[in-house]
Amino acid sequence: MLFLQNPPRYLFFTGKGGVGKTSIACACAVELADAGKKVLLVSTDPASNVGQVFGGTIGNRITPVDSVPRLSALEIDPQGAAQAYRDRIVGPVRGVLPDEVVKGIEEQLSGACTTEIAAFDEFTGLLTDTALTAGFDHIIFDTAPTGHTIRLLQLPGAWSGFLEAGKGDASCLGPLAGLEKQRAQYKAAVQALADPGRTRLVLVARAQAATLREANRTHQELAAIGLSQQYLVINGVLPLEALQDDPLAAAIHQREALALANMSAELKALPQDSLALKPFNLVGLDALRHLLNDAPVPYSTVPSAVQAPTAPNLSQLVDDIAADGHGLVMLMGKGGVGKTTLAAAVAVELAHRGLPVHLTTSDPAAHLAQTLDGTLNHLTVSRIDPHEVTERYREHVLSTKGANLDAEGRAMLEEDLRSPCTEEIAVFQAFSRIIREAGKKFVVMDTAPTGHTLLLLDATGAYHRDIVRQMGDKGVHFTTPMMQLQDPKQTKVLIVTLAETTPVLEAANLQTDLRRAGIEPWAWVINNSLAACAPASPLLRQRAGNELREIEAVATQHAQRYALVPLMKNEPVGVQRLLDLAGHSLEKV
Repeated sequence: MLFLQNPPRYLFFTGKGGVGKTSIACACAVELADAGKKVLLVSTDPASNVGQVFGGTIGNRITPVDSVPRLSALEIDPQGAAQAYRDRIVGPVRGVLPDEVVKGIEEQLSGACTTEIAAFDEFTGLLTDTALTAGFDHIIFDTAPTGHTIRLLQLPGAWSGFLEAGKGDASCLGPLAGLEKQRAQYKAAVQALADPGRTRLVLVARAQAATLREANRTHQELAAIGLSQQYLVINGVLPLEALQDDPLAAAIHQREALALANMSAELKALPQDSLALKPFNLVGLDALRHLLNDAPVPYSTVPSAVQAPTAPNLSQLVDDIAADGHGLVMLMGKGGVGKTTLAAAVAVELAHRGLPVHLTTSDPAAHLAQTLDGTLNHLTVSRIDPHEVTERYREHVLSTKGANLDAEGRAMLEEDLRSPCTEEIAVFQAFSRIIREAGKKFVVMDTAPTGHTLLLLDATGAYHRDIVRQMGDKGVHFTTPMMQLQDPKQTKVLIVTLAETTPVLEAANLQTDLRRAGIEPWAWVINNSLAACAPASPLLRQRAGNELREIEAVATQHAQRYALVPLMKNEPVGVQRLLDLAGHSLEKV
């Protein structure tokens, strides 16, 4: 493996949920420990299953892994770290500032940025406190901070009081309140991250267009702030020997080859390793020791066939959606789970029934015209340009909130406005203009804002509160976009996931965020399921069997209703194939 040749002291593994970061980090730790090195494995992943992988309990302390000499592990609890971080910041002002101001600060501190920065706050000590880690040759981090977080921590000046003074806007400044005491430590940590002699970043992706695009964005973001020592690992590539006269396996292989061929020039230029798709769950030492090599692994208990779970298909979900005659349908989920394709499939299903539909997306990579590959009566399509609407939003905030700031304050506001939250808020404002159409037709929306962004809009967004204040006293009937999203009669939220452990956990966390925003998800959609399409290849049959537990968890623990969508042999492009995907006339594979 190239990424393991002459490894520096620090190794970071980063990538989208479900691509295999934890498994690769664990396998890397085992290999280095087996080679005689003393290794500390640190996980900051909220879905961490490091303890499960090694068959023991780790927790928030450095713990020797009994089964692997010279290996210790530590699981930083991001949620616990975030709560302690919030308490440290909000505690001193509770009872001093008005309750409304305190609530606003708490909401600013409720999202993913706070969790990420709090986790970074925890492990900067591991990068800077030599006494704490003096006995280890290598420290391996599962889930690295994003470039956005590091940029925020690099900013000069004092953050305390910035929000309370009303200088910020509804975005990501909240998590940075009160960081001045740690600034020297953060500076040293960022220097360690940017030093190629000490740190190596490993981008983990799958041979899929969506995750490769995400890896490219991460590469550019980290390189722009000086973290240039990067390697790329393509995980879970279907091996040629798995094809075995299986049309589905052959189609997957062809799709992966195309995605890799179309990978960006920047990613192609990185040192690159490819790991074959394994038939087994990556739990236990035997599995980990087989992950980083191509030695043949005997299949264990390969089912002769996997009985597809009895579950509704997408077309059956649309039956219930169509009964209302109009409304807003929002598809939410992490990147790479197939929201755009499923949004197109829902829209086509509705339009095929003669219902008027407006399909809209803000995904810059969502080539809806190519996905639809034609026109359909009753269906209109639009795309919101995230860059364009975000620039307009930034200009508005800088000309209003930033008009009277000094240079330092304006620099902080400009950095805040480069955050992911800013784009989501700007896109939501653009979506809000389209939402009004849902009173007369169906509006199907792809790439919706996250629950945290919706909370910010509700708690600190001027539009919703101003309308409530102005109209409420006059007895006038009114509906804001936020109220429409919270009304199950007007809005149906579909959470999209995959039948894998990490994507299901991330979808469950999204559902929790939405509920905090007063939005109850209407259904879950499990996409690209092998269990639903009876593969012939032994490797794919094994993996199909592994999906059953996650499908059962969605059906019994998470979702009020759900649909199971098979992995299709052919790319779901064109009206007929989108109907096939939905189960309207299920494609045989």
